[in-house]
Amino acid sequence: MLATHLVEYPWVTPTVVLCFAIVSVFVGPWLLVRKGLTRVLLGIAFFAVVALVFTPTGREMSMVCEVEWMLPLPKYVEPFANLAMFVPLAYFAALASGRPIVTAIVASAGSALIETVQALVSALGRSCSTGDWLSNTLGAVLGAALGWAALAIARRRARARAQGESAIRH
Repeated sequence: MLATHLVEYPWVTPTVVLCFAIVSVFVGPWLLVRKGLTRVLLGIAFFAVVALVFTPTGREMSMVCEVEWMLPLPKYVEPFANLAMFVPLAYFAALASGRPIVTAIVASAGSALIETVQALVSALGRSCSTGDWLSNTLGAVLGAALGWAALAIARRRARARAQGESAIRH
């Protein structure tokens, strides 16, 4: 199971998030002109999140919601994995929509909806947690911020190109 692997190798998730963050800023401007590919990647990220949060665990659960506010630091495997899960989702959504702030808000609301469904559908064997919502939201903010950075780089490059072309014409 994925959780077992992450506990055995706790460095994997922080490493993947760091690599994604570094690469995403440079790949983002390239993806912006390839909207179809960006939407496909967004769809893959969306369905990965849905599969991870709604796959039944086989545990018996009653409606339980845990109130906790643990920051998703890399040393805490599960909260950091919850953060990591939302980074690509929000990143690709920010690129596809061009609206990183709206993306972060919608992703946070989506996380709240996920936690509500997990609380209400006991057959999933999952419990809701404010800590999961916090981790997902911070991941969404990080993903949206990376999308914003890619959008800003693309705009700066477009302005520089336009100025260069304008200077050539004069």
